[in-house]
Amino acid sequence: MGAMSNNRPSSGQGPTQRQLRVGELIRRTLSDVLNRAEIHDPELNAMSITVGEVSMSNDLKVATVYVMPLMGSVPVQDAIAALARNKAELRHRVVKGMTLKYAPDLRFRPDETFDRLDETRRLFADPAVQRDLDPETPDGDD
Repeated sequence: MGAMSNNRPSSGQGPTQRQLRVGELIRRTLSDVLNRAEIHDPELNAMSITVGEVSMSNDLKVATVYVMPLMGSVPVQDAIAALARNKAELRHRVVKGMTLKYAPDLRFRPDETFDRLDETRRLFADPAVQRDLDPETPDGDD
């Protein structure tokens, strides 16, 4: 690691490669841990939680984890509460697989992009919208 890259002031130009890399690594680790039900919390293990994205603070000390229960299996607040309750163990799992100076603090947030996707799907499922999308359907006379 060159000394140059460490103290570069971030001028708000989006996340650095390192932030993206660390975030993706944490996302994958958390996904694996949750998929394999490695945390000893039956309530958490009963939920299917998707980790959509992890964004890192500039100093890599805070990881904001965007999550969504699969197919609305449970309210997102319940999933976040269960994750927060197990934060210490999840953090331990994350750090084990990584070479970071600090164990990042994990903050769980609802992944709003899923809501938007659902909204879009609902729109496309709407018969009126389908009619507009399908050029084959003649209006009125068949």
